[in-house]
Amino acid sequence: MKITALETFIVPPRWCFLKITTDEGIVGWGEPVLEGRAHSVAATVDELADYLIGEDPLQIERLWQTMYRGGFYRGGGIHMSAIAGIDQALWDIKGKYHDAPIHQLLGGQVRERIRVYAWVGGDRPSDIVSSAQRAIADGFKATKMNLTEELQIVDSISKIDAAVERIAHLREAVGSALDIAVDFHGRVHGPMAKTLIHAIEPYSPLFIEEPVLSEHLDTMADLRRQTHVPIATGERLFSRFDFKELFTLGAADIIQPDLSHAGGITECKKIADMAETWDIALAPHCPLGPIALAACLQVDAVCQNAFIQEQSQGIHYNQANDLTNYLSNPEVFAFADGFVDIPQGPGLSVEVNEDFVRAQAETSHRWRNPIWRHPDGSFAEW
Repeated sequence: MKITALETFIVPPRWCFLKITTDEGIVGWGEPVLEGRAHSVAATVDELADYLIGEDPLQIERLWQTMYRGGFYRGGGIHMSAIAGIDQALWDIKGKYHDAPIHQLLGGQVRERIRVYAWVGGDRPSDIVSSAQRAIADGFKATKMNLTEELQIVDSISKIDAAVERIAHLREAVGSALDIAVDFHGRVHGPMAKTLIHAIEPYSPLFIEEPVLSEHLDTMADLRRQTHVPIATGERLFSRFDFKELFTLGAADIIQPDLSHAGGITECKKIADMAETWDIALAPHCPLGPIALAACLQVDAVCQNAFIQEQSQGIHYNQANDLTNYLSNPEVFAFADGFVDIPQGPGLSVEVNEDFVRAQAETSHRWRNPIWRHPDGSFAEW
């Protein structure tokens, strides 16, 4: 079997899909995307295709190493996201070739289902309580919320008070019916992070995500030692070599590699196994589309340290199309009692509606992160 073509589709709300075709008629789907840089990733997929056309798609590790090392310059969000989507599609082909789910080829399941969480609120954290109550009504038992708006490197205590008020009201409204994770989103710098973490500890967050930017892993390690709340990070780390520093510094209790950013199934399984040796939990990052989520569930299925999975159903980004709109088998992501079953179909187990993908690709998108500024005009982390 040989690879004959790679085709990318820029589809709303902010995703990029990839179809890999073979000469035996088996096709694989992947989701190579970096939010806000979808066209750049698609261009990189096109460049990497030079290493793939005419090759055997079943030799995934060989092809992965060629894509990673073949260009001399390696790593980073765009390169690794392109590899990630290609890797997902190759695994999809391999699973279909063997008529087995990918997790079966990775050694088999350690669990039948995994816990999932829903997002509450949006970028501007308002109406959080009503949003959380909808999540409870939809059967979710865990949520994540953005806690802060803009925060200067040293800011007013009123900003801390406002953040505490948000989680306090939510905890008062839902009691113990919801586990509440909070995302600092890299908006908070070291001097304010210490104060904010201490202030929200009484409300028992499930975890605190990106308390500071991931380029400050040394600061994150210091913060971790100062709190009993689990610290999570990893969506902006792109390879096992990036995660090596995190493990060495002791910067997190939970890692969140993104299966569409960090080299795909092949690399994220290695990262997860590394984390297990440090007794660190796995909670893959995935505010993306259905192919990315399907890839996450394949890794969740085989990793003992996986405990919860992010997913984007109903997230505020998905106004143009939601998680399952691109699937012919949307029931594959049937959330029930706060869990989703591990899919059992061949490959990624998702059936992509190619006609709908092609139609939506005519619309395309140029999604960009919001640009925020502080009152003094300086750039504010989003």
